[in-house]
Formats: sequence, C-alpha cells, structure tokens
Amino acid sequence: MVMAAAVDASWLWIGSECGRRSVRRRGEIFPSAIQRCQRRFGLWKNHRHAIVSGPPPPSRIPIGGVRFSSTLAGTGSVLGKPPKTEEDTSILSDFLCFLNASWTPFHATMEAKKLLLDAGFLQLNEEDEWSIEPGGRYFFTRNMSTLVAFAIGQKYQTGNGFHVVAAHTDSPCPKLKPVSALSKSGFLNLGVQTYGGGLWHTWFDRDLSVAGRALVKGKDGALDHRLVQVNDPILRIPTLAIHLDRNVNTDGFKPNLETHLAPVLATKIKSELAHSNDGNGAIYSNASVHHPILLQVLFYPFLCSREKTIVKVCVVVPAQILAKELQCDIEQIADFELNVCDTQPSCIGGAKKEFIFSGRLDNLASSFCALRALRDTCKDKTSLEDESSVRMVALFDNEEVGSDSTQGAGSPIMFEAMKRIATWLSRTSDSEGIVERTIRKSFLVSADMAHALHPNYSEKHEENHQPKLHEGLVIKHNANQRYATNSVSAFLFKEVARLAGIQTQNFIVRNDMGCGSTIGPILASGIGIRTVDCGMPQLSMHSIREMCGTQDIDTAYKHFKAFYRTFTSIDQQVSVDK
Repeated sequence: MVMAAAVDASWLWIGSECGRRSVRRRGEIFPSAIQRCQRRFGLWKNHRHAIVSGPPPPSRIPIGGVRFSSTLAGTGSVLGKPPKTEEDTSILSDFLCFLNASWTPFHATMEAKKLLLDAGFLQLNEEDEWSIEPGGRYFFTRNMSTLVAFAIGQKYQTGNGFHVVAAHTDSPCPKLKPVSALSKSGFLNLGVQTYGGGLWHTWFDRDLSVAGRALVKGKDGALDHRLVQVNDPILRIPTLAIHLDRNVNTDGFKPNLETHLAPVLATKIKSELAHSNDGNGAIYSNASVHHPILLQVLFYPFLCSREKTIVKVCVVVPAQILAKELQCDIEQIADFELNVCDTQPSCIGGAKKEFIFSGRLDNLASSFCALRALRDTCKDKTSLEDESSVRMVALFDNEEVGSDSTQGAGSPIMFEAMKRIATWLSRTSDSEGIVERTIRKSFLVSADMAHALHPNYSEKHEENHQPKLHEGLVIKHNANQRYATNSVSAFLFKEVARLAGIQTQNFIVRNDMGCGSTIGPILASGIGIRTVDCGMPQLSMHSIREMCGTQDIDTAYKHFKAFYRTFTSIDQQVSVDK
C-alpha cells in the first residue's frame, strides 16, 4: 500500500509499509472497521475522535501527496484542501476501511450493521412483531449476508412510496468444498468450488487466506454463529513454470478449474510433524473432511473472542497450545462456511492518486455509498421532518449466481419488508389497495458497477456509449431488458443529478456482444417497482484485484444523497398513466 499525507497536524498519516502492525494510540479506541484499519495501516487518533498525525515515524517515508481529512464522522479523505461544508466531504478513507474489513458478505453485513447502530438505527428481527413509527430509523439482516435498512419520513401518509437504493454484498471467489482435504504429490491442498463468474487466472500466485463464518458449540450445547478472518497468507495457487508450459504465452493460460485451482496449504511432512507434536494425542473427527492443520488455524479465533463478533488470526497455533490457553476442543466447531480471499489491502494508487486498487469493488462500492447516503441523510428525526416517503437501502447476497436464494434479490425479502412497513403505518386506515398503491409510487435505484472504457480494448465498447472514470454514475440501458431502465426512470434519476450539479453517463452493450444483468430486472419484474439501473465505472471487473476512480466513490455518494433528499418533489412533476 502506498499512501501518504502532509505531516502537519490537520492530516492523518497512512504509512507506506502496510505490513507493519504497530499502532500509536491516543485517547479512546475506534470501533469496528476504523479501529482495524488503524491497526493495519498505522493510524492513530485523539480524544476528539479525529485521526491525527503529527510527523510520521521516521521509518515511514511519505510517498506521493494524497491527503486525507482528519475528521472521522462523515468526512474521511479528500484530495486537496480540507472540507469546509457537508457537500465537500469525502467518504474515501472510510470506504477503504470498510473494504479491508469486508472480506466476505458476512463481514460486509456486520460492518454495515455496526455503521447503522452507531448512527442510532434500531435493529429489528424478521421473526418478531414490529412496532415502527414516522421519523424512525430501522434495519434487519437475513443470513448475516443481506441487510435492509429504512427511515420513515415524518410526513408519511398511507399509500406513499419507498425510495430504494439496492446493491449486493457478494463477489466471485473460490469457496471451500464441504470436504476440503486434498493431498497431492506431498502437498496438502484445499478443495474449492468456484462461486460466480470470476477471472480465475487472476487468483494464481496471490497471497491468499480464508474468511467466513462458523457454528461453534458452547458448553451448554447451544450453537454460536461467529465470523472469522485469517489475516496471514496461509494459501497460494502456484502457476506452472514457463519451462514446463512453453506455449502458455501463445496458446493462452487455460487452467482446469477442478484440478489446477486447488490452493496449497502446507507440505505433507510439515503437517505431519505438527500433528505428531500435538501432545495430547487428539484425534479429530473432522480430519478426513478438513485438514487438521486448517482446523488449527481456524480454531484459534473462535474461542479467544470475548465479544463473539469478528475475530482475526495472525499466527498458526499448535492444537495443544490452544487446548491449554482456551480450554476448549476443536470438536466444538460444528460447521463452517469459508471463502478464499486475497490478503492484499485495498489502497489508493496511480501517479495522481486517483485510483482505488482493491478486490470486491463489485459491489461493495455501491453498497457502502448507498449505506452512507442513507445514514447521512437520516441522521436524526429532524432530518426527516419534510420527508413524506420511506427511504430504504437493500443489500442482497448471491447476485453473482443469479439471486435465487433465501437471501437473494429473487426472494421476497424486500417486498415483504415494504408490505410490513406500509401495513403497519396504515393500520388505522381502511383504504383499499394500500400495498399495491405504495409499490406503484415507489422507485428503485439498482446500483451495480459498470464497465469503464478500457484503454487497451476500446473496441469492446459501442462508440457513442463509452463510460469513463471520474465522470459520474453510468445509467445502463438494454432494449432486451437485461437492465430495467426505461426513458422515464432514466430521466428521473438524471434530473436528480442535474439539480445537484452531478454528471451522469450512459451505457449500452454492442449488438455483437452479450449483455450482463443485475438485480434490477429481478426486482422490477418481481414486484412491479419502477427501476433505473446504474453503476460506478470500473476496470478489471471480477478480477481478484479491481480498479475504479476515487472521485467516482464520492460522486455516487452525493448522487444517492440527492436521490433521497429530492426525489419526492421531482417525481411529482412526471405523469405517465394519469
């Protein structure tokens, strides 16, 4: 990671040695992702909740000139001068922290949950009876990988609509198979299955690890749902040397995803030595399913966490040490669900520090911008005094594999939430068709990343529709309804941008190429909600390491804020079926 800042007291310092773990602290400790970002990147703060600098440590020589705002709440980083107004603020530094804390949909949902709780939103449970009111701010999760948050305008009236920004929390990656233990030619490998349409060749020769969730048995037999993230690079998928594959540069790199994508965990002899030194002679019932050495790595975090939320591991600890320190048994792990993840942190790059290099930009970028826009336009009840609709964010899992799951956009989760909210708020009314009228007055922004014009493959874009970095959200069109945008929904969303002084772009795919899709058509056809498909332009989509523009993050954030604040009045100016 190469980030640096001016050394005066108004700027934070992010060291150029991202591997350094030492932290200089002052005052209180930051919660959740911000605290972990500090620990990883060498940030520190004062008692006023400002990330402060002073001169950076001598060993960390500034490289480049990007500056980051020193205030935490709602600002983050900016390029150039410190922010003076709300509209000048940047969420960039907070976004990087969110990315680095969100290796999986479970972690992304947990970080979103913490962000909302810190802002005063109340958590609901789908299994409970709800009691909500105008001016209230609420959210709930499903499967800890999907989240729906909403804020009710104080002027809400029966039958008024919802203004929704929807995105997804998942990204293509290899996932561990239910039986992951493989042994090949003296190595211990992990069996993985591919999730989504990833650029799988980019996963070779990367420093990899695992993250996900597990069910842990307590002493009373109850199962505890916990998240785990192993920071150390414990895995690698090595490529074959060119000396043994002379034609790879002419014929192309074409790995067999079943046989060539299995990450290396350890050599067999080292694993056997570690197992023979177990001390207590433990025999694991899961040994034939998962390598014991993997269980040792995973076992450490679950039982050392007092908060029972997200914990991270930096070392491989022998089983006998774990048993002594934690007074637990590996047998307490009932089951787990793990993704293979890249350990390289997200960072800012480019000669002018104008790019973000990171995994999972598709679609955590949209998710974070939508969350922050909702939070920052609904800071308290007074910010909802003139709102007559319901503002909502919906973050779904499983978009990359078609959305057909309990927690995907193909499920009725969003419609059920809208129905429950509209029904409760109109409980004293005997009006006809309340839910149906509510849906017809609602509007959905389906936010998913867009394909920026690639400088080396410009022929892949239609000549009059070539989205560029730093030039605003891309509105996606497709005559065959692969995107849900039509002329009315496009106009309304562009009008929001025009009144806020924000740029927009248009995109269609070439006629001689296939077109991807989003959750937009799924939700539009599923419940009949008006929809526009849009996204931030990016390069290297579905690579292990993607790329987008720093300015586009702030532009999307401002566009979504403007949508929440102004759409009610703009929508009243358009009449189609009346």
